[in-house]
Amino acid sequence: DPRTVLPPAPAPPPRPSLLEYAMAPPPVTTAFHPARTAAPRELGGLEELFQAYGIRYYTAAKIAELGFTVSTLVDMKDEELDDMMNSLSQIFRWDLLVGERYGIKAAVRAERRRVEDDDIKRRNNNSNNLLSTDTTTNALDALSQEGLSEEPVVQREKEAAGSGGGSTWEVVAAEERSKQQRRRRTRMKTNLHHDENEELEDDEGEENDEGNINRGGGCERQREHPFIVTEPGEVARGKKNGLDYLFHLYEQCREFLMQVQAIAKDRGEKCPTKVTNQVFRYAKKAGASYINKPKMRHYVHCYALHCLDEEVSNELRRAFKERGENVGAWRQACYKPLVAIAARQGWDIDATFNAHPRLSIWYVPTKLRQLCHAERNSVSASS
Repeated sequence: DPRTVLPPAPAPPPRPSLLEYAMAPPPVTTAFHPARTAAPRELGGLEELFQAYGIRYYTAAKIAELGFTVSTLVDMKDEELDDMMNSLSQIFRWDLLVGERYGIKAAVRAERRRVEDDDIKRRNNNSNNLLSTDTTTNALDALSQEGLSEEPVVQREKEAAGSGGGSTWEVVAAEERSKQQRRRRTRMKTNLHHDENEELEDDEGEENDEGNINRGGGCERQREHPFIVTEPGEVARGKKNGLDYLFHLYEQCREFLMQVQAIAKDRGEKCPTKVTNQVFRYAKKAGASYINKPKMRHYVHCYALHCLDEEVSNELRRAFKERGENVGAWRQACYKPLVAIAARQGWDIDATFNAHPRLSIWYVPTKLRQLCHAERNSVSASS
């Protein structure tokens, strides 16, 4: 009976061989989307910062999407870095590896040390080449002389794409590295003349006032009037500043330090106990551009003598005023009374500074400490 006959079952599909399981799946074709094929967003140097510390490329991309740059990360504290990584995990649902958390902090510390070393080297080079600099060269000329327009960005991208070699890290890092080198050259050229102005202020009493000096690519900066040796209570005449005005600047620095400490306490940050770069930056923002680090460090021992023994300081000022000496000779003569004061107090010049309420906020000059050490050795050798 044909009604009782069942149709034959279909043959099962052939099983793939064991080798086919190990092969990669075929590529999935997706629809064209112009936003996805756009050029990747610049990471602001993060790829070069994190490349040697095991940070994944997409982790650096997520950090860049949050708006962080290398400069921002370098200025952040460890607690702020932890908050940033927690925000990264919460906003993007991105699981950071344990090694990435430590790698981010290690990379930031290494970059911070590198920036400090570069700053020290740059200042040393600027001091050596101070006399051979060309004041007519501006920032635009420096850029053109470095040959920045020789290799366009489009040409670099085509070469990187046509080479076919290298990972995503290498392609993006090469482009960002060249950009950072151009920025670094620009900053070094433009900051060179700014450092000249600060170093020239150290010897204000030994140079004549020449009015406006063109520095830093055509920018005019008004030089402050030089100091002259004046007696106590005497007002300097002409375009000069007396020593009473110099000592008043140190009192202003003390007031700026107190303001910085009050702001730090309100923000819950660490309060500086001495006059540091933070105080000088705050004074500049407050409009006291005449207070700068080179000048205040240059005459700090003179202010120390004025605080520790005002009678000796006044006698020294009167004697040099009668002889017509300049402020440079008076500055050198202030070391000897301070060494004698340190000898009476056991050669501990640091304790002498810290015991005085107005001197405890200032660092002891290195030359003063060296003179005290040499005098103590000579006294011990003679005895």
